[in-house]
Parts: sequence; structure tokens; C-alpha cells
Amino acid sequence: RKLTMAGADHTPLLARRMGARRWGSAMALACAMAFAFFALSCAQILGKGVVDVGAVRRGASVRQRPFSGSGPTIRRTLVLAEKKGRKQKEESKYGDTINLPITDFQQRANSPKREPEIQKMWEDNGIYKKLATENPGPTFTLHDGPPYANGKLHIGHALNKILKDVINRYNILCKKKVNFVPGWDCHGLPIELKVLQSMKSKERQGLTPIQIRKKARDFAVETVNEQREAFKRYGIWADWDHPYLTLQPEYEAAQIEVFAEMLKNGHIYRGRKPVHWSPSSRTALAEAELEYPEGHTSRSIYVKFDMKKVSEGMKKFAENGNQLAVAIWTTTPWTMPANLAVAVNGDLEYSIVTHQEKLPNTNLVVATGLIESMASKLGLDSEKGEKLDIIGEVKGTDLEGCTYEHPLNKRENPVVIGGDYITTEAGTGLVHTAPGHGQEDYQTGLKYGLELLSPVDDAGRFTEEAGERFKGKNVLGEGNEEVILALSETGALLKEEAYNHKYPYDWRTKKPTIFRATSQWFASVQGFRDDALDAIETVNWVPAVGKNRIRSFCESRGDWCISRQRAWGVPIPVFYDTVSGEPLMNDETISHVRDLVREKGTDAWWEMSEEELLPEKYKQEAIDGKWRKGTDTMDVWFDSGTSWNGVANTREELEYPADIYFEGSDQHRGWFQSSLLTSVASKGNAPYKNVVTHGFVLDEKGLKMSKSIGNVVDPVEVIEGGSNKKTKPAFGADVLRLWASSVDFTADVSIGDSIIKQVADSYRKLRNTLRYIIGNLHDFKDEDAVEYDKLPKIDQHILFRLSETMKEVDAGYQSYNFASAMQALTRFCVTDLSNFYLDISKDRLYIPKPDHFRRRSCQTTMKILLDTLSKALAPVLPHLAEDLHLNLPYPSPYGSIFEGEWKVPSYETEPSVENMMSTVKMLRNDVNKVLESARQEKVLGASSEAEVLIYCDNSDVRSSLARLETSENDVDELKYLLLVSDVKFTTDKSAVDELEIKSVGETETGCAIGVKKSSGQRCERCWLHFPHEEFNQDERFADACPRCVEALDALGAAATPLSAAPQASAATA
Repeated sequence: RKLTMAGADHTPLLARRMGARRWGSAMALACAMAFAFFALSCAQILGKGVVDVGAVRRGASVRQRPFSGSGPTIRRTLVLAEKKGRKQKEESKYGDTINLPITDFQQRANSPKREPEIQKMWEDNGIYKKLATENPGPTFTLHDGPPYANGKLHIGHALNKILKDVINRYNILCKKKVNFVPGWDCHGLPIELKVLQSMKSKERQGLTPIQIRKKARDFAVETVNEQREAFKRYGIWADWDHPYLTLQPEYEAAQIEVFAEMLKNGHIYRGRKPVHWSPSSRTALAEAELEYPEGHTSRSIYVKFDMKKVSEGMKKFAENGNQLAVAIWTTTPWTMPANLAVAVNGDLEYSIVTHQEKLPNTNLVVATGLIESMASKLGLDSEKGEKLDIIGEVKGTDLEGCTYEHPLNKRENPVVIGGDYITTEAGTGLVHTAPGHGQEDYQTGLKYGLELLSPVDDAGRFTEEAGERFKGKNVLGEGNEEVILALSETGALLKEEAYNHKYPYDWRTKKPTIFRATSQWFASVQGFRDDALDAIETVNWVPAVGKNRIRSFCESRGDWCISRQRAWGVPIPVFYDTVSGEPLMNDETISHVRDLVREKGTDAWWEMSEEELLPEKYKQEAIDGKWRKGTDTMDVWFDSGTSWNGVANTREELEYPADIYFEGSDQHRGWFQSSLLTSVASKGNAPYKNVVTHGFVLDEKGLKMSKSIGNVVDPVEVIEGGSNKKTKPAFGADVLRLWASSVDFTADVSIGDSIIKQVADSYRKLRNTLRYIIGNLHDFKDEDAVEYDKLPKIDQHILFRLSETMKEVDAGYQSYNFASAMQALTRFCVTDLSNFYLDISKDRLYIPKPDHFRRRSCQTTMKILLDTLSKALAPVLPHLAEDLHLNLPYPSPYGSIFEGEWKVPSYETEPSVENMMSTVKMLRNDVNKVLESARQEKVLGASSEAEVLIYCDNSDVRSSLARLETSENDVDELKYLLLVSDVKFTTDKSAVDELEIKSVGETETGCAIGVKKSSGQRCERCWLHFPHEEFNQDERFADACPRCVEALDALGAAATPLSAAPQASAATA
């Protein structure tokens, strides 16, 4: 009888308690099975219910199924102390009549097992694909920036993809058609280097371009597959079966289309000019392929060039018998053999200085503002009064027309007027100019018709043009040293010193680069710069500073070198005349190559002959040997930068311009910029409507992650746990997602063990709050719902607070401020629900008869809370939200929570109600402090034993609380809101002062509060205290209060108390 009334809801718990404590795990299983079959037998004999024995065997929570027969169907539970050694709380003989929560939604997430199960459910039922095609709203396109397919995913990848998924899932709930096409960047040196590094030296020798390309492709595809599975485990929804890869023939063809359009618009040209060159990679580099590590030190030198001819304005300084000379400063001594001029700023003042000891027989020209600096470099001590002697001053324009003799090759070079790049911030104010090794030098050289001399080869070694002494030497090593030595031998070297500054390194090989003139293909940014700047103004940038950042990059950007000297990439579809070297590239030839690439891929460029690659018009000339195909490939930033055409503009399910691009802040000079430039140059508009950026991920101390430091956080380890689960527990994907959505991602963010643990604690609070709500809805049906206008004021208040919270949440999602949305949700769940509403709702949920108004009104509110909060959390915590949905105790029209619709509720209450509830919350704080004092003084135990006496001389507070002294619904009443047995007001403050336990000092409400133990009788079912005369009204339940007698009558409970097993009261529950 007892077992059937208990319903065996906690059979496994009892079995574990009996077995594990006394006889070990084997006996625990035996006990569990014996208990289950015993319960089943009793249930079958008495016809009171059926126990799911299979569930016991599986270790799941057991729920009593509905049964037919006489008497009401009652859900009851058996509650036992769960931990060994814990003192068992006082029990009640009516414990089995309490309406306790029942749910299959587990307290522990068990993420390593449960999350993959939910993901499989999504995949098996095609939930994402269905929503992407059948949602009634407009198309929403978040275009994925392609990560490199060259290694394992890191925490930065996780941050990026999770945040994108949050955006997508929110828009799915808003009923938009969201097709997220994931992408991968598969070409370029990063992948080629990975392949070459994996091979032995002998294997690398003799590799043909086709062999390199095949190995690079295989490596990229394998890496894509590995990364795809990792992204799926993060809970990312995407069209994983149809991603875009920059190595796909259709993508490569679309890329060539953009190139052709830019050529047609006059934005592509071939020229010889200085570019960033990586000797370690033997290829040109774009600015976005450079990094500037801290701690680089160059060997800087001060050099004097003796003048050969002087201008009219300088003649008077060459008449005293001293040699007139100009002083220059450079941090790249190796460029001295390529020096062709010295540039000055025409607007600066220059001085002619000398010194008997430091500059014997020399009149040296330096900028006036740098005389003291020059004196210091020459070893003069200003504190001792040592200084350079000033002979005279001239304007920069007076120096134009002078010439000087190069100390290494005796070449006579001019002094020219440069630009604003010549300042007095450092150096001498006169700039060593080598047009083949600097951008400003190149521009100045064009102005004066200087030769484009660059005596350095692809490997970064001096060629014969540099002079026999330097030929073959590495310019960044022995070549640099040799130039300094040669200058010293000629007497031209004034000073050499170490100089710490930022210097460009190849981001792949991590080795220094050089500036070197080579023949390359360029995109003329100058031709469409203004259009690009105008397009920037049409885009919404988040954060707003992003607009200034990309604008500054575009304003200062020179022409874009788009050619690379590598095999693994998309070829520049150009043919050269074998005699003259003139290029052949027009609409006809490019279209022919594009069609071949779409059919065969870019391997065709290396596998097919010129005769096959050229259209019919040029075939005979190709057969005659007139044309040879080029070997340059396109910059990988051109690859990914044209993805708007290869994906968004090509696939029917997407839209161009895309609604949003979302990547790291470094992409303002990378993908955001290359996408903008190619789109504007070929289509005339930006490829995106919104651009959102996130920062980098650092460790808990704010340090960059490094394997050598040992501070790297592996996202897989966060989700699945480490080898030692005690020190590295498995938190699951939802915890990682909650971290990503709780930080201010617009700046750099931190992660580490302690941060993840804090996030996990927040997750558990959210989960347990929602578990409590869903557990109290186990017997609720739609027909049980109470109309909003008839709900108690406390319910209307919490629904109003829900509405206000959801406005914040919705605004956060819409503005990509997910941290704000999660803070609002967490604050509501913890402060408004756990600490207030759910706490005061236990009595009305547990004590009344199941269909009582007090209970049904609370359940009505809880259902609204559950449905709204689960959707609100779904974009960030999709597994938790779906798990809730799958465990709903009432029917749902949707198979997945994401099939539902995002709605912001708009519940309203009267201002007076909100003022009243605000006062109640303050009063709860005041009363709880006094109750805690009473417990410490051993005056009372549980708050249900207390009577509270309140003195209030504030008329506003008093009138607000007066409405809650009594209530018709037994809900909006202070004693239930304060969880005490009685609340009384007094107009005599001394009545409070006479009590032993009372408030001390100022209170939040300004009320004086006293507490004493209730003089009434305790109800043995609800444990609240009532006047003695309210008992003994029904001899069957003499020790129960009237409201509990009503509930017991409705439940059909027996008068004879149960004593065979311990029972739980509402208080212990």
C-alpha cells in the first residue's frame, strides 16, 4: 500500500542508499532490482499503478504512469536524506500528500553524453534544414569568413563560430530563413608550408607544381573534415554537407570572374615597384600577411655623403676649404648599394655644422631641429658645454640641385625634394633614397625619373649589381655587416648603433621581410579609393570604432600587390609573349580559362598546354610558340576576399550584399578590407550591411596564449574534459557557449580554469531554476490555465518583470550585445525567480489540492516563464533549451524548440502594484535579517515558526503594504510573501522595542521590525502556525490546519498516518 501511494518515483535513489552504503555496488544493483519488482507486484495486486522496471534498470528517474480504477490519481514521492552522515530533518506523517516537483529533466547536464544525443536528434530530423527552407520570414545571410585549413581549431575559432551561431539561432527563432554556409580558406603558403614541412628533404627535391598542389589539396581537405566535426560538437548549425572551399572549381571560377571585372574596369595592371618580400617564403606579401613582433632590433647607421656639385644657395658654405657633406640615417644598411638620391623636406630648416675634432675639415648638413641629437650621436656631451658649431642655415629648397658621390660605387647622385614623410622626429632630416626598396623612395624616384634599382634576388641575396664585394651575401645577415664595414673603410660612417623598433615579419615563417622592387600584378586602389571610402559609410560597424579603423587603412593603402610566386593557388590567367614579354589578357582569354577552371579546376592551368588554355583565336600562335602561360598565383586575400561572389552572390539561398560579416578585429586590414575592395572595384558597393568584430582570446592574466608558456585553452578539453577528469572536468559545449556569450567580445577576452568554473556555476543556477519550474508543471494542462486578469498580483508582477527582462534580452540580441542579454536573463532567474518568486511559491505549489486556484495560478505563470525563458536561452544554450523542450510535461506543437517563434511578452501591471512589490522585496530583506538574528539566538528555527511585528511611520510604505495584510486568494498576503506564520502591524513603536529580537539601525523600508516565536499551533502538514481554535475541526486530521484538511479531503487521503517509511513535509521538500 505504501509503495503504491509513493508511486516509486525515487526507487533508484532508495536502492542506491540501501545498497551503496552497506553492501557495495553489486548489492546496490540487487537491491534496486528487488525493490522495483516488489513495487511492481504490489502495484499489480492493488491496481493502483504501474512502475517502469526498465527505467529502474537503466538508472533513470521512475514516474508513475496514469492508471484506471477507483479514486483520484495521485502523484506522490518518497524523499530520503541523500548523503551519509547528514542529520535527517524532521519528518511529517503527511509527507506523501505533498505536491512535489516531478520531471525527467536531469539536475546534472551530463553534457558529454546528452549533447551529442540532442545534436543527433537535430540531424536525424533535419531540423536545421527544415527551418532554413520553410521559415516564413525573409532570408538572413551571415557570410562566414573562412578559417585556414591548416591545423587544429583553437579557442579563437570557438569564440568566432559560437557567436555566429548565436546570431543565426536568434534569427531562426525570429522565423527568418537562415542558411549558414561554412567556409574554409584552402590555398596559399600556410598550407603549402605544412605539406613541405611534413616531408623529408629528399622528398621535397624535384617536386613538380602539380605534385605540390595534390599534396596541398589532400592536406586541406583532410583538415577541413577534422575542423568540421569539431565545429559540430560546439553545437554549430550550418550547411555542413555543402560548405564552400576556396579550392572548389566553381569557387575558383567565380574568383576569376571578379579578377576579369576589375581588369575590365581598369583596376588591374602589371608593374615593377617595391613590395614586401619574404626571402624565407620567396614570394611577395600583402600588408595583411605581415606582423610586427615586439623586440626587433636593427643596426642603424649615420653616414655622410661628400658633395660633388652645390646649388647657388650652398656655394658660400663650400668656400672655407672644408668638404661640404650631407648626413643621412638608415635602419637598413643593406639598402645602401641601391642608394640613388638624398631627399629633403623643402619646408624644413637645415643647418651647416662643423666640429674640429668630430667633423674635421667637414661642413655637415643636418636638420636644424636635430643638431643636438646629431651632436650626441657624435659623442659630444652637452652637459660639459660640448656642441656642434653652426656655420649657417638654409631652407630645404636651397639643397635641391646639389649632387654627392656615393662612397661605395662613386656614383654621382642628386639631392631632391621629398615629401611630408621627412620629419625631425629622428635621424638627420635628410633621407637616404633607394627607389627599389621603399614606397616613399619609389614615389620620389618617379617624380625625378630615378632608376628602379634593386640589386637583391628572390632569396634575399645581393646580385652582381650591388658590387662584386657584396654579391651572394644575405642582405639581412652577412650582407648587412659587409656594407657597414665598407662604409667604415671609406670614412663615410659617422655612427653605428642598435635601434629597437617595429619591423615587418612574414606571418607564416616568422622571419624578417624586406622591401624589394619586383615585377608583379597590382590592383590600383587609387582608382577606386573614393568609392571604397563612400561604401564604408553605408555599413553599420560594431563596435563603431571599426569604421575609423578600416577607413584609415583604406585611406593610406597603396596599390594592392595581388600576385604570388607560389604553386598552390588560383593562377593569374595571363599569357606572355615569348619574345617581348608583353602580357595577353582580355575578356576572351579570361572567359575561356574561367570555363576550363569551372569544369576541371585550377589544376588545368598546370596540366594543360598553352594551346589548350587559349581560345580558338590564339591556338595557332600558341602552337607556334608565341605564348607562354604565367606562373604567378593570386594573393590568398584575393581568394577569400572574393567569397562574396563565390558564395553569397552565387547561391540561391543566400543574399548579396550579406546581412553581416563577423570576424576578429584584425580583419579590418584583412578579409573585411579585401572583400570591400574587390566588391567595390567590380560591383560598386560594399559586400556587407553590418560588420561586427571580436577581440582576441587571452589567458586569465591577460597574456597571449602560447604553448611554451603552457596557458593554451583547448576548446575540446573544455567540452569533453582532459585525461584527468578531476582536474579537467567535462563542462560541455553549452558552458563554452555561455562563456563566449557572457564576455564583452568587442575587446580582448580572457579564459582559464577559474573563469570556466565560474561560468559553469552560472549555468548550473540557470539549469536548476528551470528544472524546478518544469518539475512543478508535471500535472498542468492548457485547460488549467488562469486568465491574466485573474492572476494574483504577485504573478502579474513577475510576468511584468519577465516582459521588461525580455525587452533587454531582445535588444541585446539585436545589437549583438549578448553579454547584456545574458546578464539580464541571469539576473532575472537568480534575483527575481530563485531569490523571490520561486521561494515564496513553494507553499502554494506543494500544499493545496492539485487543482486549487492558488496552485493553478502559479502553474499558469510558471508555464509562461518556462516557455519564454527556454526560448530566450536557446540561441546561447541550445542543448539546455532543447532538453527542456524534449521533457515538457505538456504537449507541444513543435518537435524542436527552434520551431517555435521568438516573442517578447508585453504583460503590464498597475504602477501601484510595482511600487507595492518593490516595497515587499525591501521588507523581505529587512525581515530576513531579523529572522537570521532570531536563529542565531536560538529563539526559533524555521521562518514558519515566526510572527513578525512591524511599526511603520512612513505613510507611503504603510499604505502600500496595507493591501497585503489579508487577501481573498491566499496568495497576495504578507505572511506568504515573507514565509512566516503571521504578520501584524502596530502603531506603537514600543511594542517592537519590547521584543527580544528586533531590527537594529536603519532598515531599507524605514520600518522597525520585531520577531517572536508563534504562539499558535503548528500544522503537521504545512508546518505553518495557526490559532489553536482552527484545529480539531475534523477528527480525521486533528493536527492539520483547515486549508490542509481541504487538500487531504480532495486527495482522498487516509486518516491513519503512514509510519512504515520516513515521509517528507513541505518544509523538508
